[in-house]
Amino acid sequence: MGRQALSMLVENTPNVLSHVSGLFSRRGYNIDSITAGVTADPRFTRITIVSSGDEMILEQIEKQLAKLEDVIDIKKLQEGNSVCRELILIKIGVKPSERQPVISIAEIFKAKIVDVTNDSMMIELIGQQSKLDAFLELLGDYEILELARTGITGLNRGTSDVKMFD
Repeated sequence: MGRQALSMLVENTPNVLSHVSGLFSRRGYNIDSITAGVTADPRFTRITIVSSGDEMILEQIEKQLAKLEDVIDIKKLQEGNSVCRELILIKIGVKPSERQPVISIAEIFKAKIVDVTNDSMMIELIGQQSKLDAFLELLGDYEILELARTGITGLNRGTSDVKMFD
């Protein structure tokens, strides 16, 4: 079973995300993560989808997405040829006496402590999925109160596949 990340440039129209997710739903494909946001050109939205399946299913997903009328371009985000990142916010229940070890772990991972209260800390970390998973594993002894992950977003490296639109 493989995993594939696709970066799609789509028209910035109402229901575009619904069309994309509807395709997955109708065909019984799973979405591991999905992110979307307007690009530097407000006419377009970039959607990054990560999905899992065998080689045939992943190929079908790409072909079916390309058929959607709102889709302008699709690129595979392959390791080594792309930069992919994810953001995580984690709220941990910690007493003041327990904070220093958490701060040390955060520093090792270059995470930011974005909020502190009498009984909790909130930490922000950006990086590859494996880095975020390792961070969470090290925090396993602490009470995780809340957790939010954005899902993967990414772009291919270099300028060889950049398309400009008038």
